[in-house]
Amino acid sequence: MLELIKYVVEQFAEKKDEIEYKVDEKENAIEVTVLLAESDMGKVIGKQGKIAKALRTLVKASTPRDSKKYLVEIKEKA
Repeated sequence: MLELIKYVVEQFAEKKDEIEYKVDEKENAIEVTVLLAESDMGKVIGKQGKIAKALRTLVKASTPRDSKKYLVEIKEKA
């Protein structure tokens, strides 16, 4: 699943070498945090969050029924 998230994010980001991914497993979910450069935030999130919403929809649709849910969060690198 992480490969799918990486593929979609890297299609829109310009500074691909600065992208970081943090994966936290919890009881019933796997939280993936994507850390981006400030200049890539708007490109990856999209107008009115459409790209981010589409990414979350793709991840939700490709997750098997009996497995943990994936939560995708996009944040700016500090």
